[in-house]
Amino acid sequence: MERRKFLKGAVVGGTAAVAASGLSAPAIAQGKMEWRMVTSWPVNLPGPGTSAAWLADRITKMSEGKLTVKVFGAGQLAPAAGVFDAVSQGAAEMYHSVPTYWRGKSAGIVLFGNMPFGLTASEQHAWMLHGGGQALYDEMYGRFGLKGFLCGNTGNQWMGWFKKEIKSVEDFKGLRFRSPGLGGEMYRRMGASVVQLPGGEIYPALQSGTIDAAEFIGPWTDLALGFHQAAKFYYWPGVQEPASAEECVINKAKWDGLSDELKLVIETACAATYAYSTSEYIVRNPPALKTLVEKNGVQVRQAPQDVLVAAGNAAGEIMSELRQDKDDLVRKIADAYVTFREGALENARYTELGMMQARTLPYKFGG
Repeated sequence: MERRKFLKGAVVGGTAAVAASGLSAPAIAQGKMEWRMVTSWPVNLPGPGTSAAWLADRITKMSEGKLTVKVFGAGQLAPAAGVFDAVSQGAAEMYHSVPTYWRGKSAGIVLFGNMPFGLTASEQHAWMLHGGGQALYDEMYGRFGLKGFLCGNTGNQWMGWFKKEIKSVEDFKGLRFRSPGLGGEMYRRMGASVVQLPGGEIYPALQSGTIDAAEFIGPWTDLALGFHQAAKFYYWPGVQEPASAEECVINKAKWDGLSDELKLVIETACAATYAYSTSEYIVRNPPALKTLVEKNGVQVRQAPQDVLVAAGNAAGEIMSELRQDKDDLVRKIADAYVTFREGALENARYTELGMMQARTLPYKFGG
């Protein structure tokens, strides 16, 4: 699969963004509406791009055409890093991205997407639906005139692509590493020189030597973007993102103007897309990894234990600081996250963790 197929239309920087005043209004005829979904991805990029397309299609079909959603790739109406502002300011009705990208707006936002050594994909959704996370999400995004729902998750990501082997935590010192959000902050505290880049700009930066390493998602998406052509060492586990939630975020005024029926359509479609997206990564990643290793010579490596311990300590420091943040709402979100994580960890000890360990024992299964 050629990398450039998924990069067409991606923007380098924000110069391709269209000002709000220059965007034509969505079509409205006979009680029907057309909304624009701006995204942080090239159109149909395997993973987040295809998830955005699936969500838009579900909203359109479930509403029986009362609300048609048209997807725009990064750079077509707004740059990858500009979709938050585009929707907040009313330049588009909705966006598809990840909370990880909005640390500059508030560190509290990132916790709705991921936290190093934090919640898994299923735990993240459980917190949002049943643990009070959605109410906190609404309170935070309300500050920016937005209404959001989680609508997908990558599951546990990989640590990333490295041009050289990582033998100890010392190898992170001075490493020019693309890693966003709180994961990037974790690696910075380990000595890395952290770089922020949209997904479409990672490959050329790796290839040119502007950066030494990068993490994005996992085998399925990373293969499509061609990272293996610029770096051959692929490390796991991705402790910087035990899961990374995708989000569908809507301009609050537009949301408030919808009928209860259409609000329910969007909420239900987002929940369905979360399940669809998360399960698709589970299916697509194994064959993609096989292609990377067997056909492209990628060398899979487990991160050394001292790297993981250093990362855990750095992540713990970050969470402690969030719980002491000057913003009351950030503190409230962080406290709620930690409390939920404690319960989830206790539950996992007797369920998923125990079962996963049992599955690795030396016995025959159907062979």
